[in-house]
Amino acid sequence: MESSNTWLELVGWAGSALLIVSLLQARVLRFRVLNLAACLVLVAYNGVVGVWPMFGMNVVLCLINVWFIWRLAGTRHDESTYAVLEVPATDAYLQHFLRVHAGDIAKFHPVDPVVQPGDLAFQVLKGDETVGVVVIRRDGDVGQVVVDYVTPRFRDFAPGEFVWRTTRLHERGFRKVVTPADMVGAYYDRLGLGFRREDRSFVLDL
Repeated sequence: MESSNTWLELVGWAGSALLIVSLLQARVLRFRVLNLAACLVLVAYNGVVGVWPMFGMNVVLCLINVWFIWRLAGTRHDESTYAVLEVPATDAYLQHFLRVHAGDIAKFHPVDPVVQPGDLAFQVLKGDETVGVVVIRRDGDVGQVVVDYVTPRFRDFAPGEFVWRTTRLHERGFRKVVTPADMVGAYYDRLGLGFRREDRSFVLDL
């Protein structure tokens, strides 16, 4: 009996620990998934020990998390949710955004990216919030990706895909796009848009 109580207490503590971990997540989807898992554990724990107010609260939180996860998953590839705005590479807000996120950007780009006048720059927005930036440098008919960055909150959704889907780069004379070599956390092979691995980069024929 004592052993059973010990295991039950461990389940309760595990659920509480997972709840705390979920609150530390910057990514929106990851927060919801972990929070749902924690609430499910606490539903089971509180149901067994008979703490009904906490049981009821966690049931409601489970339903809230399921609803948000369903909504988030439904907007992952929705062009009406995200907008792509082309801006000059010298745009003051773009430069500010790149400075603010410079440390995080460096984690994903092995070579420190330097945006130059004349580069094509695209901001990806959700409502009025900039959730990502893609910068492309023309090299003849090849578009060299200089920066492809998504803010932590939206990193589970890869909103940069809308740049490749909506900007019609082929109409601007590009024959293909090449991503930085050894880019950390590259997502291109998951988009289903035709990116292929070539040496240490991804290549998209347009």
